[in-house]
Amino acid sequence: MTEKTKSLLEQLPSIVAAGKRQAEQILDDLTGQHRICLQTRELVFPSRDSNWLDLFKQTQKRNIDVYQPSSMNRLIYGDNLLAMAALIAGDEETPSLRGKVDLIYIDPPYDSKADYRTKVTLPGTQLEHKPTVIEQFAYSDTWVDGTASYLAMITPRLVLMRELLAETGSIYVHLDWHVGHYVKIVLDEVLGKGCFRNEIVWSYSGWRRADNKQFSRKHDSILFYSKSNELWTYSKVSESWVDNITVNELSQLKVDIDDLGSFVVMGKEKVYLKKLLSTYIATRKQSIKKDDNGEFVWADGRNTVKRYLKDVLVEGRTVDDVWNIRALTTSSIERLGYDTQKPEALLERIIKASSNEGDLVFDCFAGSGTTAAVAEKLNRRWIVTDIGKPACMIMRKRLIDQDAKPFLYQAIGDYQVEQMKSTLGRSYRIGDLANIVLGLYGALPLPPEDNPNRNLGHKPHTKTLVLCDSPNKLTGLATLKKAIQQRDTLLGGWDKVVVLGWNFTTSIGFDIAGLNDERLEVLVIPPDLLDRLKKKGKKLTAEEVRFSSLQYLTIKPVQRVLTKEMETLTIILENYILLSPDALNLDPANRKKLQAVIDNEPLHLIEYWSVDPDFDGEVFRSVWQDYRGNTENAEGQFSVTRCAYLLDLPHKKGKRQVAVRAVDVFGFESEVMVEVE
Repeated sequence: MTEKTKSLLEQLPSIVAAGKRQAEQILDDLTGQHRICLQTRELVFPSRDSNWLDLFKQTQKRNIDVYQPSSMNRLIYGDNLLAMAALIAGDEETPSLRGKVDLIYIDPPYDSKADYRTKVTLPGTQLEHKPTVIEQFAYSDTWVDGTASYLAMITPRLVLMRELLAETGSIYVHLDWHVGHYVKIVLDEVLGKGCFRNEIVWSYSGWRRADNKQFSRKHDSILFYSKSNELWTYSKVSESWVDNITVNELSQLKVDIDDLGSFVVMGKEKVYLKKLLSTYIATRKQSIKKDDNGEFVWADGRNTVKRYLKDVLVEGRTVDDVWNIRALTTSSIERLGYDTQKPEALLERIIKASSNEGDLVFDCFAGSGTTAAVAEKLNRRWIVTDIGKPACMIMRKRLIDQDAKPFLYQAIGDYQVEQMKSTLGRSYRIGDLANIVLGLYGALPLPPEDNPNRNLGHKPHTKTLVLCDSPNKLTGLATLKKAIQQRDTLLGGWDKVVVLGWNFTTSIGFDIAGLNDERLEVLVIPPDLLDRLKKKGKKLTAEEVRFSSLQYLTIKPVQRVLTKEMETLTIILENYILLSPDALNLDPANRKKLQAVIDNEPLHLIEYWSVDPDFDGEVFRSVWQDYRGNTENAEGQFSVTRCAYLLDLPHKKGKRQVAVRAVDVFGFESEVMVEVE
């Protein structure tokens, strides 16, 4: 009987064993040459118009360096398996976090029919596109063999999560009926049956459509395990009556005095009120409403007193393992437009129950960033990761919106060879893929003795060298310099070199401009190429594949006005050139819509941009940001402001190096650096 013909229950022991071996191999590699590192892309000072200058001045105090990566909160883009490996390994700036995480919450995908297309709203139109090449690896791996593949994905990750947990730490795994019962078995194997604490039932409050053939589904399960079966962090949590009531329901309730003379709210069950303000609530319940933060408040007739309704309640009941917390609706104040976003009340309960102030909270399927947002509000440290660029963009904007403490935006330096193998087959190597790409570009491979990595080729009947970079890397300055050296020295030299890349560093446009080499060309490999190669019965030809140029940002000359002790910078976006629309996973109709935006107003493609007015060439300190939807600066719902005014900067003698970074609606990043006299 083959593995695939076995039932899932029969396959499970081998799936778990393989997952443990994979995790052990990753842990063994951490001290070797394959050690995975994180690269800091941005030090974000969440800075609205009101506070950015104070934050910038902190960076000018040389005796107080605010860049302290070992203690800072972190948002990490990339495969969470690699992110966890890097966190466990540590580096020169950040020590290993093995055994240092106090609480883990994850809400992994659990519906194999999920549509991972991203909807992008632009002025007058909406586009749909598929994930980037790195994201495609993860999504296709997760579901290629259904639930078996899902369990193979989650098992090694759970093993690494256990390595990160402190001895008194806990993990909450949020699932539903699709895979929850199988993952429970995996958790018993990884963490131990004795460490199982609760299966929490999250019942989303509210009406659900009746089902004529079965009971309507309206709950998820959250599996709660501790690292140790002897000692773990736990604090009793009480549930407030006001947590799960709407304004409509409130208007139907009556405040009365019971037989014992206590003020009570008469509803499904008695809820006791403190005498303070009870009589006013009884007579003026029409003035009870929700404020901007979603809190129920009562104001007196002159609206000069604002008191929270929750403050007049007698302490609620202790929470058990059935939680009635409302799911977010389309009209919820918290709603960010992210399909799987969870309510903050849910994460608040988990974080309060299983961590203390100052503890470290981790979420490696972070999605819309609810874990980070709530941990920030509750004065916990946090690290969150996601492989989706749209998710990372939503999180970055969300944290800036709530004026979070400065945090690091990081990415994984190298990407996993295993991901490529899973797409093209276990027997493939990077060199095999490079040979395929070179052939589709119309290049012939160089002889093996001159091409040990099998990633070099040449265009027939020309003196053009072609280098194909790995999908597991971010193509950057080091690769470009190596390509130029090979062009000038390999086999007597070449007239030109073309670099074909999958993923690029933020500064690639600046690096190309800085090299100023007319004999260097950099092109984008179509990110859907692996999916197209994977389709059986279809052999691609060079005529069907288009390699496109990179995108880049331009700004107008920076204006620098000096006074005696201060100075002002004015930075204005000039243009955004998206030269690789053909490299996007768009169908013809969506491609046509995109082209119309490019032709009309390309700056509408900018989702987020930030400024470091004193870039040191190493750490980009983002002290001014704007983004679509920023109510303080927005020129429109789907547009960023074009101009950054950095007023009253501390005066700096000589040149000032100004760096500008932008992220477009598809997640592509670009950078401009200028020296201002």
